[in-house]
Amino acid sequence: MFSRICAAAGLTLAMTVVPATAATADDGRAAHGARAPFTLAVFGDAPYGTSPSDTSEFEATPAFIASVNADRDVSTVIHVGDIHSGKQYCTEAYDQSIAALWKTFADPLVYTPGDNEWSDCHKAAEGGGKYNAATGLIDPVLDPATGRPVDYAAGNPVQNLDLVRRTFFARPGHTLGSDTLRVLSQAQLPHWAHPEDSRYVENVLWVKNGTLFVTVNLPGGSNNDADPWYGAPTASQEQLDEAAHRTAADLRWLDTAFTLARAGGLSSVVVTAQADMWDLDGKPASHVANYEPLVASLASHTTAFGKPVLLLMGDSHVYRSDNPLAQGSACTGDEGVCSYDAWNSHPGYQVPNFHRIVVHGSTVPLEWLKLTVTPGAHNPTTATSFGPFTWTRITKG
Repeated sequence: MFSRICAAAGLTLAMTVVPATAATADDGRAAHGARAPFTLAVFGDAPYGTSPSDTSEFEATPAFIASVNADRDVSTVIHVGDIHSGKQYCTEAYDQSIAALWKTFADPLVYTPGDNEWSDCHKAAEGGGKYNAATGLIDPVLDPATGRPVDYAAGNPVQNLDLVRRTFFARPGHTLGSDTLRVLSQAQLPHWAHPEDSRYVENVLWVKNGTLFVTVNLPGGSNNDADPWYGAPTASQEQLDEAAHRTAADLRWLDTAFTLARAGGLSSVVVTAQADMWDLDGKPASHVANYEPLVASLASHTTAFGKPVLLLMGDSHVYRSDNPLAQGSACTGDEGVCSYDAWNSHPGYQVPNFHRIVVHGSTVPLEWLKLTVTPGAHNPTTATSFGPFTWTRITKG
């Protein structure tokens, strides 16, 4: 009985962010209100540097932000993670400098963390350190001027994630940029049987004109946090616990999001995560095995939902528009035409109402994706359209 009461209370709270139904979104009248098209700017893997001292992309970011602000169509900005490269240090000052830059966005900004700002901070290239086989300890990268570790908490990923949360998610339910968009955070709606989910303040959802948006903290690069920290022979218990608990919370958050989408009669779902879960990066399929629970969840939820589901991600840097959950179809990317049969890094699925976009990152000039949602539209699936979604790559700024 208690569990049913908790679940009902949580659903009631969550439904406050589901103001539009499929009926209001698809009723065929002239576009207005819940049927009005709206536009988002999506970017990620930026600003990047080629070394700890390379600030060229950082210095170009104000002009980039100004170019997004100048587009009057844009009402929301999404950053898909990685606020610096894998060759730059993880410091409190840097995180704060990005937060200060983002305050200049004229629109609300929703951000999901990437691997470079927390789960990969242990790597020596990012200023973390290396496992010393002779001592069994970690030798941190030290600042020669002070003799202190260059990274925050000597690169410990859990502590760096806590830093990211304090810096960018200090107020659950609030966004960055103009902070004019209210979202529902997992911290506000943890699973009734898992109160520990309240720590995942970075996982949020919101609804706009019949489309539900949901973010999950899923870092790329580090294979969902499976590369042993500091190059140790095996993963520590702290690392194993972090990955297991976060993955479980992500799965429960996806359950919540799709439950709300179905209960609210919504017409589409947009999922945002950092990791390109299909990119082997020259490694064997085992490299991405830790992503399989999330891939399976997306496949099953999308199939049950039966309406368009769009996945936005970064991580692999090269723009791609395709459906890795539909075997044997054509796909498009900067490399030209390819076959989904190439996506053999996970078990095969056949989910035609799914599409994903990898936004182009680590670019000069900086690039963003202009994504427009037109409620009730049924665009064919092409390199630049899918159901209610159409998009264009913008390289100004």
